[in-house]
Amino acid sequence: MSSRFTAPLCGIAAGAITLGLAEIVAVLMVRSDAAAGTPSPLLAVGGAFVDRTPSWLKDFAVATFGTNDKIALFVGMGLTLLLACAAVGVLATRNRPLGLGLYALIGIIGSLAVLTRPGSAAGDTVPTIVGTLAGLGVLTWLADGVTGRTQGAAADGEAGDVSAQGARPKRRSVLAWGSGLTALGAAGMYVGRTMGSAQEAVRVARQRVAEGFAANHTTLSIPADADFEIAGLSPYITPNDNFYRIDTALSVPQISPDSWSIRVHGMVDEEIEMTYEELLGEDLIDTAVTLCCVSNTVGGSLIGNAVWTGWPIRELLARARVSAQADMVLSTSSDGFTAGTPLEALTDDRDSVLAVLMNGEPLPAQHGFPVRMVVPGLYGYVSATKWVVDLKVTRFDADQGYWTPRGWDALGPIKVQSRIDVPTAGGSVQAGTSVIAGVAWDQHTGIKRVEVRVDDGDWQEAELSGEVNVDTWRQWRLDWDAPSGKHTIAVRASNKDGETQTEQQAPPAPNGATGWHTIDVSVA
Repeated sequence: MSSRFTAPLCGIAAGAITLGLAEIVAVLMVRSDAAAGTPSPLLAVGGAFVDRTPSWLKDFAVATFGTNDKIALFVGMGLTLLLACAAVGVLATRNRPLGLGLYALIGIIGSLAVLTRPGSAAGDTVPTIVGTLAGLGVLTWLADGVTGRTQGAAADGEAGDVSAQGARPKRRSVLAWGSGLTALGAAGMYVGRTMGSAQEAVRVARQRVAEGFAANHTTLSIPADADFEIAGLSPYITPNDNFYRIDTALSVPQISPDSWSIRVHGMVDEEIEMTYEELLGEDLIDTAVTLCCVSNTVGGSLIGNAVWTGWPIRELLARARVSAQADMVLSTSSDGFTAGTPLEALTDDRDSVLAVLMNGEPLPAQHGFPVRMVVPGLYGYVSATKWVVDLKVTRFDADQGYWTPRGWDALGPIKVQSRIDVPTAGGSVQAGTSVIAGVAWDQHTGIKRVEVRVDDGDWQEAELSGEVNVDTWRQWRLDWDAPSGKHTIAVRASNKDGETQTEQQAPPAPNGATGWHTIDVSVA
């Protein structure tokens, strides 16, 4: 087998062993608490990349891949590592010291990335160091096989039996060993990402929380007229499994409620630290709230509605006695994400809560278990902090949330929007009586009217579903006598303050998309 193939394989196998072993060691080190670091070099490097992602690239990733943006990132990282390791393998067979030195440098960079993650400690670099040392050994051993083949062939004319006193693999076995070690490393990465004990601990904890609530908790009752129950129309309540997920965590934090606590500090008269058990002992409320990501495009799916159970944040802040000069609360997630929320939105009469249940179940891990913030009327990037562990009462002129220095507006109020769900864009319907339906939202202001226009006709007012509160979306529907041909359907909504959704098209950055949702349909 030509060194054209075996030399790159030396580096690829070394990289796979490094990452596979590092992931397994990282799993053994992970703690199920809110202060844990990120010992996985793969997640640490990915997290460091996400933290430095410019807004335009983040917009592109979400717009292109939606809730699969993290999968796309891992694929991109995998391809980059594959090419980098292959190049190192070639270099190691031509210039051993330079190749090994470059590989060690990559390991050092991985260790530094681990140290940049929130809650990190020097010991968190152990998996990367162990993996790098193992990778250096594999790279040296396999590269010896490649170079030993060439030297041996020149010395005695034999093509395939040189093994340098058995210390290196024979020429014919480099490919087999390289492939086998690559597969072994890949298996280690899989085990490390899927078999962690922290995940099992959180699963058990969620079950315990569910059993504790089952005996004495009834979730908010949703009136029947809130949901038209039209096929293809988004249901009033979004099932947990279908609720969108957009956040900066490459791996879902696995936090035990036994170790969770939240700290309130900053511009307060009294600092407070509250445990999960103490939080559950407060007078929790049920509230229906629609959450929306600022990256949601016109007609997009990054929005969902749920019944949240939690404790009003205004009660917690009242205990801390907030300074009259404060105007912002900087919330921090266990993964280091921060959101700057206007203080008014957390202290007025809206149901901003520290949520512990979602649709009557303990928060799914990917949606913030054990505790997350839910704030009506604001985009998630300034309010919906998952895995929340810290509230700093401060000012906008003193602190910034994660996305503000990356070009996004600081306040993030929701804009009045509407979407057509039925019929689907580019779809077709039968001529005759049909239905046009969708959802409209303007959280904490409420929807007053929705209008639909077909082609260049007049705007027609749609029927609205029953209103549960002003903090959730409302369904709408319009019966349509559909004539044959191709048609364009547009929708616009008006809120209770009299503001009508603007026709002007604007992208998500820097403060939310605008424009009428318009679709084309065919009528047969």
